[in-house]
Amino acid sequence: MKMKWMTLPLLTLLLSACGKNTDSIGEASTVFNLLGKNDRIEIEAFDDPDVHGVSCFLSYAKKGGLRETVNLEEDASDASVSCVQTAPLVTFDERVVAKPRQVFKRNASFAFKSLQIMRYYDAKRKAFAYMVYSDKIIQGSPKNSLSAFSCYSAPATQPAVTASEPGRQTFGGCVIETAQ
Repeated sequence: MKMKWMTLPLLTLLLSACGKNTDSIGEASTVFNLLGKNDRIEIEAFDDPDVHGVSCFLSYAKKGGLRETVNLEEDASDASVSCVQTAPLVTFDERVVAKPRQVFKRNASFAFKSLQIMRYYDAKRKAFAYMVYSDKIIQGSPKNSLSAFSCYSAPATQPAVTASEPGRQTFGGCVIETAQ
Protein backbone atom coordinates (compact mmCIF):
# COMPACT_ATOMS: atom_id res chain seq x y z
CA MET A 1 0.00 0.00 0.00
CA LYS A 2 2.85 2.37 0.86
CA MET A 3 4.40 1.75 -2.58
CA LYS A 4 1.19 2.92 -4.34
CA TRP A 5 1.29 6.28 -2.56
CA MET A 6 4.95 6.70 -3.47
CA THR A 7 4.28 6.11 -7.18
CA LEU A 8 1.41 8.63 -7.36
CA PRO A 9 3.71 11.71 -7.24
CA LEU A 10 5.97 10.11 -9.86
CA LEU A 11 2.97 9.43 -12.13
CA THR A 12 1.78 13.03 -11.70
CA LEU A 13 5.24 14.34 -12.59
CA LEU A 14 5.40 12.17 -15.72
CA LEU A 15 1.92 13.20 -16.87
CA SER A 16 2.66 16.88 -16.38
CA ALA A 17 5.90 16.58 -18.39
CA CYS A 18 4.00 16.01 -21.66
CA GLY A 19 4.34 18.91 -24.08
CA LYS A 20 7.44 20.36 -22.38
CA ASN A 21 9.29 20.72 -25.69
CA THR A 22 7.55 24.07 -26.14
CA ASP A 23 8.52 27.68 -25.56
CA SER A 24 6.14 29.88 -23.61
CA ILE A 25 5.32 32.98 -25.68
CA GLY A 26 2.82 34.70 -23.38
CA GLU A 27 -0.60 34.63 -21.78
CA ALA A 28 -3.74 36.73 -21.39
CA SER A 29 -5.80 36.69 -18.18
CA THR A 30 -9.52 36.00 -18.69
CA VAL A 31 -10.97 35.51 -15.17
CA PHE A 32 -9.65 36.86 -11.86
CA ASN A 33 -9.21 34.29 -9.07
CA LEU A 34 -8.61 35.46 -5.51
CA LEU A 35 -6.67 32.28 -4.66
CA GLY A 36 -4.22 30.83 -7.16
CA LYS A 37 -3.55 31.88 -10.75
CA ASN A 38 -6.19 33.55 -12.91
CA ASP A 39 -7.96 31.67 -15.68
CA ARG A 40 -6.07 32.52 -18.85
CA ILE A 41 -5.20 31.85 -22.44
CA GLU A 42 -1.64 30.59 -22.82
CA ILE A 43 0.43 30.83 -26.00
CA GLU A 44 3.25 28.40 -26.74
CA ALA A 45 5.47 27.60 -29.73
CA PHE A 46 7.17 24.39 -30.82
CA ASP A 47 9.07 23.09 -33.83
CA ASP A 48 7.76 20.15 -35.83
CA PRO A 49 10.26 17.34 -35.08
CA ASP A 50 10.07 15.84 -38.61
CA VAL A 51 9.59 18.96 -40.74
CA HIS A 52 12.65 21.17 -40.18
CA GLY A 53 11.83 24.82 -40.69
CA VAL A 54 8.15 24.70 -39.63
CA SER A 55 7.05 25.98 -36.22
CA CYS A 56 3.58 25.91 -34.71
CA PHE A 57 2.02 28.43 -32.35
CA LEU A 58 -0.67 27.15 -30.02
CA SER A 59 -3.12 29.08 -27.85
CA TYR A 60 -5.34 27.28 -25.34
CA ALA A 61 -7.61 27.97 -22.38
CA LYS A 62 -6.15 27.21 -18.94
CA LYS A 63 -8.14 27.12 -15.69
CA GLY A 64 -6.56 28.71 -12.64
CA GLY A 65 -7.57 28.97 -8.99
CA LEU A 66 -6.96 26.55 -6.16
CA ARG A 67 -7.88 23.55 -8.30
CA GLU A 68 -4.91 24.28 -10.59
CA THR A 69 -2.60 24.53 -7.57
CA VAL A 70 -3.41 20.93 -6.58
CA ASN A 71 -3.69 19.74 -10.22
CA LEU A 72 -7.43 18.96 -10.11
CA GLU A 73 -8.65 21.43 -12.74
CA GLU A 74 -10.07 20.44 -16.11
CA ASP A 75 -9.24 22.89 -18.87
CA ALA A 76 -11.76 23.86 -21.55
CA SER A 77 -11.48 22.29 -25.00
CA ASP A 78 -10.83 25.66 -26.63
CA ALA A 79 -7.56 25.87 -28.59
CA SER A 80 -6.14 27.26 -31.81
CA VAL A 81 -3.02 26.44 -33.85
CA SER A 82 -1.09 28.26 -36.57
CA CYS A 83 1.99 26.81 -38.28
CA VAL A 84 4.46 28.85 -40.31
CA GLN A 85 7.81 28.57 -42.08
CA THR A 86 10.59 29.71 -39.73
CA ALA A 87 13.69 28.89 -41.80
CA PRO A 88 14.88 29.80 -45.31
CA LEU A 89 14.18 26.23 -46.48
CA VAL A 90 11.82 23.58 -45.14
CA THR A 91 13.28 20.07 -45.27
CA PHE A 92 11.64 16.73 -44.60
CA ASP A 93 11.65 13.07 -45.62
CA GLU A 94 8.42 12.26 -47.46
CA ARG A 95 8.50 8.66 -46.19
CA VAL A 96 8.60 9.86 -42.55
CA VAL A 97 5.73 12.36 -42.85
CA ALA A 98 3.46 10.16 -45.01
CA LYS A 99 1.53 8.81 -42.01
CA PRO A 100 -0.39 11.10 -39.61
CA ARG A 101 1.59 11.81 -36.43
CA GLN A 102 0.90 13.38 -33.08
CA VAL A 103 3.39 16.26 -32.80
CA PHE A 104 2.15 17.75 -29.52
CA LYS A 105 0.29 16.52 -26.42
CA ARG A 106 -0.53 18.20 -23.13
CA ASN A 107 -2.75 16.95 -20.33
CA ALA A 108 -5.83 19.12 -19.80
CA SER A 109 -6.86 17.43 -16.54
CA PHE A 110 -5.24 15.18 -13.93
CA ALA A 111 -5.29 12.05 -16.09
CA PHE A 112 -8.35 11.79 -18.31
CA LYS A 113 -8.26 14.66 -20.81
CA SER A 114 -5.55 15.78 -23.21
CA LEU A 115 -4.99 18.48 -25.80
CA GLN A 116 -3.10 17.30 -28.86
CA ILE A 117 -1.97 18.33 -32.32
CA MET A 118 -1.92 15.88 -35.22
CA ARG A 119 0.06 16.49 -38.41
CA TYR A 120 -1.27 15.24 -41.75
CA TYR A 121 0.67 15.36 -45.04
CA ASP A 122 -1.00 15.87 -48.42
CA ALA A 123 1.56 14.51 -50.92
CA LYS A 124 -0.45 15.60 -53.96
CA ARG A 125 -0.43 19.26 -52.89
CA LYS A 126 2.90 19.19 -51.00
CA ALA A 127 1.12 20.63 -47.97
CA PHE A 128 0.72 19.91 -44.27
CA ALA A 129 -2.40 20.21 -42.12
CA TYR A 130 -2.02 20.59 -38.35
CA MET A 131 -5.19 19.93 -36.31
CA VAL A 132 -5.56 20.69 -32.60
CA TYR A 133 -8.32 19.01 -30.57
CA SER A 134 -8.96 17.56 -27.13
CA ASP A 135 -9.97 14.07 -26.18
CA LYS A 136 -11.22 12.40 -23.05
CA ILE A 137 -11.43 8.73 -22.07
CA ILE A 138 -15.24 8.73 -21.94
CA GLN A 139 -16.20 11.59 -24.27
CA GLY A 140 -14.04 13.98 -26.27
CA SER A 141 -14.99 17.29 -27.82
CA PRO A 142 -15.63 18.08 -31.49
CA LYS A 143 -14.01 21.51 -31.01
CA ASN A 144 -10.92 21.78 -33.19
CA SER A 145 -8.75 24.19 -35.14
CA LEU A 146 -6.71 23.64 -38.28
CA SER A 147 -3.63 25.26 -39.77
CA ALA A 148 -2.22 24.43 -43.20
CA PHE A 149 1.29 24.98 -44.54
CA SER A 150 2.15 24.67 -48.24
CA CYS A 151 5.59 24.22 -49.78
CA TYR A 152 4.48 26.60 -52.53
CA SER A 153 4.15 29.54 -50.14
CA ALA A 154 7.86 30.25 -50.69
CA PRO A 155 9.10 33.58 -52.09
CA ALA A 156 8.33 34.12 -55.80
CA THR A 157 12.07 34.37 -56.60
CA GLN A 158 12.40 30.58 -56.32
CA PRO A 159 11.11 28.33 -59.13
CA ALA A 160 8.07 26.23 -58.17
CA VAL A 161 9.78 22.93 -59.06
CA THR A 162 13.48 22.55 -59.79
CA ALA A 163 15.61 19.66 -60.90
CA SER A 164 17.34 18.21 -57.88
CA GLU A 165 19.91 15.61 -56.98
CA PRO A 166 18.78 11.96 -56.88
CA GLY A 167 16.57 11.23 -53.87
CA ARG A 168 15.84 14.96 -53.27
CA GLN A 169 13.31 17.26 -54.91
CA THR A 170 12.67 20.95 -54.43
CA PHE A 171 9.10 22.29 -54.42
CA GLY A 172 8.83 26.01 -53.72
CA GLY A 173 10.51 26.52 -50.34
CA CYS A 174 10.72 22.80 -49.47
CA VAL A 175 13.49 20.28 -50.04
CA ILE A 176 11.94 16.83 -49.91
CA GLU A 177 13.79 13.56 -49.38
CA THR A 178 12.09 10.92 -51.56
CA ALA A 179 12.34 7.17 -52.03
CA GLN A 180 14.40 6.01 -55.00
